Amino acid sequence: MDKVEHITVATNGINMHVASIGTGPVILFLHGFPELWYSWRHQLLHLSSHGYRCIAPDLRGYGDTDAPESASQYTGLHVVGDLIGLLESFGIDRVFLVGHDWGAMIAWYLCLLRPDKVRALVNLNVPFMARDPKTINPMEVLRSTFGEDYYACRFQEPAGPGEIEKDFAQVPTAKMMRILFSSFGPNPLIVPKETGFRGIPDPPCLPLGFSEEDISFYANKFNHKGFTGALNYYRAINQTWDLMAPWIGVKIQVPVKFIIGDQDINYHVPGLREYILNGGFKKDVPRLEEVVVMGGVAHFPNQARPEEVSEHIYDFFKKLQLSTNNPKATSTTTSFNGNRVSGLAHLHAL
Repeated sequence: MDKVEHITVATNGINMHVASIGTGPVILFLHGFPELWYSWRHQLLHLSSHGYRCIAPDLRGYGDTDAPESASQYTGLHVVGDLIGLLESFGIDRVFLVGHDWGAMIAWYLCLLRPDKVRALVNLNVPFMARDPKTINPMEVLRSTFGEDYYACRFQEPAGPGEIEKDFAQVPTAKMMRILFSSFGPNPLIVPKETGFRGIPDPPCLPLGFSEEDISFYANKFNHKGFTGALNYYRAINQTWDLMAPWIGVKIQVPVKFIIGDQDINYHVPGLREYILNGGFKKDVPRLEEVVVMGGVAHFPNQARPEEVSEHIYDFFKKLQLSTNNPKATSTTTSFNGNRVSGLAHLHAL
């Protein structure tokens, strides 16, 4: 990791820490919760060695990037604004884009709001969900599906500011990182208010793909920064939903590859697997070219199976670069455990 360069960029009223390495076409990596630029450490090294310039910021509220105090400053529009300013500061016109978790959500927003800035997208674990004017806001959906003790509901502030932060403060940060990186499997993360995160036992082993050094890196950064900035993304989710009303009906119009683990909670939310595989996702993302379902992987595939994810990213972007020079018809494919099958064959498999 010594070859990775670190700079601070002024953008959209904040100072943003950015890690970068390599030269060539630019890939912009967007991390999720509870992560940092460091979540892409494997992909930065792999893709830069294949002729790409890789850029991975700490998003606002995380790591060495500024953390505005108010949750209202963490909408998707704010973070997209940060990224546009980041690209402007580097003199970059368009990027290949990769996102995971909250970074995947922000990637969808960037494609929706500024498709002129995105050459293609590889998104992990969080599919695009078009805003339906007939549905209730996202937090009400989560409450009705999983209950008040679902972790994202607990991240709200019904009893006043700082309630969940006080709960976090009672758990050693390294233990908290082990808990969070071991969660988000097929079962929802339920955190009863009576016991909180302090009542969740320390996992018996390290999360898949993580070393003690990795856990320490995250713990040190969150010890310094705290968790409020990261939690504010959840607290602003309904505000983002309200602000996105003007884009009702707008589809994602960039080439997309989507990767999800078959042990990820998102693959087990009622109706979501069917949306991803049976045509709903393709309707909202017309240029969806590949869907990859990774067997035996939960919510952090870029860290659990880094080489496989890196190759998926490289293969997709390289294919698009070649097709730009030699256009030819392509078709949507679906992959299970790395073995691609045609969409028709998949439908028969169901």
